[in-house]
Amino acid sequence: MADKRDIIRHKKRLSLRFGIDAPERLAFTEDVSAHGFFIKTTNICPPGTRIQVELKLPDDESVFVEGMVRWTKKVPPQMIHLVRKSGMGIKIMKFIAGEEAFRYFIDELHARS
Repeated sequence: MADKRDIIRHKKRLSLRFGIDAPERLAFTEDVSAHGFFIKTTNICPPGTRIQVELKLPDDESVFVEGMVRWTKKVPPQMIHLVRKSGMGIKIMKFIAGEEAFRYFIDELHARS
């Protein structure tokens, strides 16, 4: 089935930390957009959960956001590299710090594509 969402996603691996009360668990993005990102992880939270995320941009600048888990796909840890999507789709609810840097980063990705 074709993806019917109009949001432009960019395949981009960024280092991040995430958690419910504080960003504690390490993971990576699989793709990013202006409105959210996909976290590749076996440590998923239920849809509707609000999480704290610290993203590391390529220039090592940190972006702190509060996100909401929109959907999840859990696979066994030994299969995470074999399955196309394993983790959580996150919607950015609000920026805590680094919004301008994140917007610039997304604009740069759009310009390259």
